Amino acid sequence: MSPNRRRPLVGGNWKMHFVRDDAQRFCETFLAGGALPADVVLFPSFPLLATVAAALEGSEVGLGGQDIHPDEKGAHTGDVSGLQLVDSGCTWVLCGHSERRQDHDESDDLVRQKAVAALRYGLTPLICVGETQAERQAGRTFEVLERQLRAALTAGPATFTLAYEPIWAIGTGETATPEIAQEAHAFLRGLLVEMLDENAAEAKRILYGGSVNPQNAAELISKPDLDGFLVGGASLDPEKFLAIIRSCGSDS
Repeated sequence: MSPNRRRPLVGGNWKMHFVRDDAQRFCETFLAGGALPADVVLFPSFPLLATVAAALEGSEVGLGGQDIHPDEKGAHTGDVSGLQLVDSGCTWVLCGHSERRQDHDESDDLVRQKAVAALRYGLTPLICVGETQAERQAGRTFEVLERQLRAALTAGPATFTLAYEPIWAIGTGETATPEIAQEAHAFLRGLLVEMLDENAAEAKRILYGGSVNPQNAAELISKPDLDGFLVGGASLDPEKFLAIIRSCGSDS
């Protein structure tokens, strides 16, 4: 188990996968897994929110949206508002996932606007930060993380959770070593001490995302500043996802 006092959190980001039958089967298998040593949130695509909300009813598993528009409503084809997410049963939302930043050219300031919008509707924003392979090779990891975090929190949300997702490790099968992940998480926590205060920074959960699987999860979660995971591909298999979550309660 992570040696700090923060309760682990594990998010399952389904991205653009599954149809309703898949989602229903996943939830049935997953919920049969029994008590878990971490808080859990599922992030299905928008068309699956109602199905997953119904399947999770009565459980302690949270539901989140994969994105949010800063506005409450309007002429924004293809977008979704915080009001619509809450109406669908969500209590969480991803803000600034690397695939949104890359595929849709989301700026740091837009990520901040989305996080602020999330709080307006009582949603907890899970703010994602991370560097590309080129940025890491150029020695710019900390520069990128600081830019992204400061932009997200300047006149931004007071309530949030962070996820460090090195872009070079997402969907590539290449995982940051526990030491690399800890270094980035410790840096982010140090920034939070500067921007908030020590007590608030110590209370914040910082998740790791980047090719997490049942084989590497226990070693990653053993690091003092890793408080859980944002899981992509492995979250599509309920047994693998359960194994990752259970690693948060391991003494290894």
